[in-house]
Amino acid sequence: MSAATYPPGLRKNFEAAGVVCVPGVLSTHALKLAQAAFEWTLHHPGPGAGAVLAGTPGVFYQDQANPEAFPAYRTLLIYTVLPDLAAALFGCDNVWLMYEQIWLKEGAATRRTPWHQDLPYLPAMGKDLAVMWINLDPVDKAQSLEFVTGSHRGPLYNPTAFNPDDVGASLFDPDSWPALPDVDARPQDFSIVSWAVVPGDIIVFHPATLHGGASTQTGKRRRTLSLRFFGDDVWVASRPHDGMANIDGLKHDDGGRHPLKKMALAPHGVPFRHPEFPQLRPHPGRSASIL
Repeated sequence: MSAATYPPGLRKNFEAAGVVCVPGVLSTHALKLAQAAFEWTLHHPGPGAGAVLAGTPGVFYQDQANPEAFPAYRTLLIYTVLPDLAAALFGCDNVWLMYEQIWLKEGAATRRTPWHQDLPYLPAMGKDLAVMWINLDPVDKAQSLEFVTGSHRGPLYNPTAFNPDDVGASLFDPDSWPALPDVDARPQDFSIVSWAVVPGDIIVFHPATLHGGASTQTGKRRRTLSLRFFGDDVWVASRPHDGMANIDGLKHDDGGRHPLKKMALAPHGVPFRHPEFPQLRPHPGRSASIL
């Protein structure tokens, strides 16, 4: 799929809703590269690998921001349509990878992921941010992620602590951040969207967009590759915990090697840039062909 064949109004819809679904964007070859990247991470656990909502039924595993991952992801990230899609949504020429992440759910019916925003966990703010949710297995709408459209425009809420015993537990000081709304208790008050997806489809959302759900049924397996990109309009944002909350695998001992950790200590409001973030567009070594 080239930029000319993206659904009409894709960038406008992304800016307005904070989330879009792009069906069939990955070619067969690109999908194989995504599967290979997932398997590499699964078999090469990084410092942030581990269970999510530990102690609950089934396998709910994630790994992310592995400093060793980029060589295994390089072809997928440079020679496929993925960074071009990010550039089209941002409306800018420059695209960098922030970090990669995988999710694996299997073995039993897993619980819903609590409603949350990704951005409060990250030392970044700005318009040109995108998370690409790439599923390697078909996902019914009932088990897909749900999103509150327009929620990326604010406010940022006190993020969930992903406490398996208390899904309402907040991570930060309650006096400094507004509490997450109870979306499940009042779904009629929110504009909620979700999509059934098959391999090759991509859901793209701004990390400030409220999202949750994505439970699984017994006997179902879901493998998800989540890629986080940024463009020109992104700035360092001060966060509690030195910008690296001890949640979701982000606060771990990798020797401070990942550039995300280095930016977490940069002054608030400076451009979110570091030479160790792989720049994907423009890329001088990329040929004109797209896989």
